[in-house]
Amino acid sequence: MSNVATNASEHDAIAKVAQHYIDGAKSGRGDDMKPAFHEDATIFGHVGDDLFAGPIEQLFAWNDENGPASGLEARIANIDLVDTVATVRLELDNWTGHRFTDLFTLLKLDGEWKITNKVFHLHA
Repeated sequence: MSNVATNASEHDAIAKVAQHYIDGAKSGRGDDMKPAFHEDATIFGHVGDDLFAGPIEQLFAWNDENGPASGLEARIANIDLVDTVATVRLELDNWTGHRFTDLFTLLKLDGEWKITNKVFHLHA
């Protein structure tokens, strides 16, 4: 298999992980997002002046409380891949009225891509 084909296959696998996250946002169910994340994943970002940081379970709880984002428009702006590590930039518009830029770091573990960290910017 050529390196180009391998990279395309890996990009597709990474995009599928991002899609789990997007689907969970649309459904408003944290459990729908969980397959995208490593169990020890973390989240960091600001909500106004307040730091939103810690274990990824905080995101799942917020998503459950926030409810479905049926009007969400999500776009993968970038995937950067180096062997077993990757970064993804997502642009999310109308997440129940909010606009976010999410940056994910991913690690390939046991043949599977998992998000290990989410850093976000909540646009004004």
